[in-house]
Amino acid sequence: MTASVISRTRARQWPLATAVAVCLLSFAAFWVAQRLAHVNMLDVMVYRAEGETVRAGGDLYAMRATSANLAMTYPPFAGLLFVPLTFVDVPLMRTLATAGNLLLVLALVQLSLRLVRPSLSGERLWRAALLVAAVVVWCEPVWTTLRYGQINLLIAVAVLWDFTRREGSRWAGVGIGLATAVKLTPGLFVVLVLAAGLLQWRRERRWNAWLRMAATATAVFLGATLASALALPYDSRRFWTHTLFETGRVGFAEETANQSLRGVLARLMHTDDPGLLWAVVAAALGGAAMVLAVRAALRGDKALAVIVCAVTALMISPISWSHHWVWCVPLLVLLVDRRERIRPAWTVWAVPLVFASFALWWVPHDPGRPELDQNAGQMLLSGVYPLTATALFVGYALTRRATDGDQAVAKE
Repeated sequence: MTASVISRTRARQWPLATAVAVCLLSFAAFWVAQRLAHVNMLDVMVYRAEGETVRAGGDLYAMRATSANLAMTYPPFAGLLFVPLTFVDVPLMRTLATAGNLLLVLALVQLSLRLVRPSLSGERLWRAALLVAAVVVWCEPVWTTLRYGQINLLIAVAVLWDFTRREGSRWAGVGIGLATAVKLTPGLFVVLVLAAGLLQWRRERRWNAWLRMAATATAVFLGATLASALALPYDSRRFWTHTLFETGRVGFAEETANQSLRGVLARLMHTDDPGLLWAVVAAALGGAAMVLAVRAALRGDKALAVIVCAVTALMISPISWSHHWVWCVPLLVLLVDRRERIRPAWTVWAVPLVFASFALWWVPHDPGRPELDQNAGQMLLSGVYPLTATALFVGYALTRRATDGDQAVAKE
């Protein structure tokens, strides 16, 4: 091999090597920062307790774990999924959970880039993924996910894996189905693909990729749920007939960490139960947002459809803790990718600052439920994620309406 060929080869490799080094340095600093912050990884300890309860044949939904007295809130399939956590000791489990979540950050970024910019591939894709991952790992939802040892990144990766399969893939839908069996909120993606599929069928009168994905996701969800019922009949019956409807089991609605519409309304009304008003607002906003998502899907804008659906699920859920908002990663990728089309232009940089600022924790949130007595400024800060998402929805809807109007005039 000649010196010139070697030189060109090294020139091609160096940018990727630099990206790897930057990502590893950022992840190492993140790991050290979490250790210095004495993170307790509370949720992964609860997951372990759930796995131990399954192995012991105990009552999953009577179980309480950790000093916070936390209960099982997921479907029984999740309890089966957590059994492997019991096969290692606690220090090793925490180390593996942190390392696994850091790898999932990279996977989430890579899939987000593939979703938003399908033309990216090979070295360019991985170089971008490594550099973006080095930055987004420091945003509040990701930080808090790793702080608690949560499974949010795994859920998001499973869903995005489906939406980045090749057209017509028989595997598309498996990730959504499994994610929904673990945690019900990803089921809104089934609504998205089913609605898009039915509307496309109505227009073309033939089976399509959206319907295939909806059918696969539903079949996988039902299969996992049935398997859980066979393995854990008592727990399954109790969850689907009783525990599912105990929204207060998860936590207080007004907690600052609850970044859903219900949380915003609870703090606004100084109550722990906004009641019918929340249902009306969630139905109105959720319905309007899903119309935007389905229309985007039918236009072929899969990235926008998926991200709008994900954020909608977070908004209308009774409880969406701040760490559930790891969907900010594909959202930020989309905003930066389409920055030339976004007005006002400062939105592209303001939204990342929202998720990097930890602003929701600037208000009183200690035990004693101070969120019930927030003033106007504190309410704005403690509702920063859903308020930002609502503003983005409204801005997009208005822009889209203006664009459609201009196109209609041009056709005339």
